[in-house]
Amino acid sequence: MKHNLVRQTIIETASRLFYENGYNLTGINEIIKEAGIAKATLYNHFRSKEDICIAYLQYKDQLFFEQLKPFIAEYDSGKDQLMALFDFLTAFYNQNDFNGCWCLNTISEIPKENKDIRAVIQTGKEVLITYIEELLSAIPEITEADQKVYAKQIYILYEGGLSESHLHQEIWPIETARTLCKKLIA
Repeated sequence: MKHNLVRQTIIETASRLFYENGYNLTGINEIIKEAGIAKATLYNHFRSKEDICIAYLQYKDQLFFEQLKPFIAEYDSGKDQLMALFDFLTAFYNQNDFNGCWCLNTISEIPKENKDIRAVIQTGKEVLITYIEELLSAIPEITEADQKVYAKQIYILYEGGLSESHLHQEIWPIETARTLCKKLIA
């Protein structure tokens, strides 16, 4: 296998295992076995499990935006696109392999001293907040100053709906977050 293909195979395998089983319950040997590679091959691409985790988080964030942006683009600009965030979240929840937010799942498993993984997660979440600001900028009634405030509030609604739906294994938290967002931007 070519170098990049092997690296991608490791990332995709680790991503599936980390998302399904959790970071702490997934061992290096399990990744090696599932990816069908030698231990030396894994360490040729990644120095540590932490490095694999960082690649996993970046990969999942990339996939998220590759799916989110075209989904949102199907809606009319403005409030409809903003509300589509919660429609996307509903579709995510309805997937067979839904296991909550990969970032929140990971952050709950690492010690607070792990600044590298925490920084990657924070960066991904900041990108989401910025994207929400962009969606808000298409709503003429919302001032630029309010866009920043609303973006963080909508982000909290989005994340709360996501994590609570995972906890309760029910859709109502996402629906409630959507309703609150609609009231916020009314």
